Amino acid sequence: MTIERVLINNLAHLGRLRSILLGERMAPILPHKLSPGDTIGVIAPSDPVLPDQVGKLKAGIAYLEALGFKVKTGTFLTANTLGYAATPQEKAEDLNQMFADPKINAIMCAQGGDSANAPLNLIDWETVRQNPKIFLGLSDITVLLNAIHHHTGLVTFHGNDMLWGFGNNLEDYERREFLRTLVDGLVGPIPPNRTRVCLRSGQAQGKLLGGNLRCLLKLAGTPHWPDFTNAILFVEAYEISPTACHTAFHQLGQMGIFHQIRGAVVGYIYSMQHRNTPRPHMEDVLLEVSQDFHFPILKMNEFGHNCPNTVLPVGGEVYLDADRVSLTVTSPIVK
Repeated sequence: MTIERVLINNLAHLGRLRSILLGERMAPILPHKLSPGDTIGVIAPSDPVLPDQVGKLKAGIAYLEALGFKVKTGTFLTANTLGYAATPQEKAEDLNQMFADPKINAIMCAQGGDSANAPLNLIDWETVRQNPKIFLGLSDITVLLNAIHHHTGLVTFHGNDMLWGFGNNLEDYERREFLRTLVDGLVGPIPPNRTRVCLRSGQAQGKLLGGNLRCLLKLAGTPHWPDFTNAILFVEAYEISPTACHTAFHQLGQMGIFHQIRGAVVGYIYSMQHRNTPRPHMEDVLLEVSQDFHFPILKMNEFGHNCPNTVLPVGGEVYLDADRVSLTVTSPIVK
């Protein structure tokens, strides 16, 4: 990255910091919705696509092509330069190039992993801001979904990735949600697919932020941590214990997040629900740790690992009605 680009990014960050300090709210930037014939770029900003995963990659590409889209893969999609991942520079180069390329209409992440935070200081935030596109992923991509929105105002999307979503036999619910949200551009109540439970009564309106709980906390203490003022927090996990939930939620509480948010939504927790482990589950721990607060909490199973996923707008406005077990997107999230 050039010295000029570093200075531009620093100025952009200072402008964002000024807005937060003055209590200003950055207007969200909406990406363009997808249309048949558009090109989707695929990158691996966390774990690379390994040789034994190429079959899933090809299956995912075939799925998207059957929907009428073209697919372009990133230069470093399969790079394993460090022996466990691509370098931060390689990851950032793919991401920056995909946003800068006018022929790319949306960007999908190959999969999650453990190192999506590595390229954060190398991302060209101004290029992202000037070239708003759909950016989609989950799990460790939580890091990028929230950081991109924080720095640019771009609404990003928590939803299926290439390998474990589109390359892994999507259910009809997931296909409908992808098309409803990112192609048709529809908003409104998120359709239920599994049982939902009101954990703490109440209603709340706010900006949706969150994702994988462990990965979200990688941003804590960095310039990339999002502003949770008046937000709706959503969380999920793949492998997690009640003790780890206890630790994470206390960390959020000590950071003042429970004073800031207006509501919370807990998604599908694979290690607890798939294996039918004894309680307490994540939602039970959240209720206990936040017992001195009154924000509504909803348990829903339409997002997470190894479950049918809807598409959630990170940075989009939602209305949470825990009593009616509903989460509603209330304003446009694509244009």
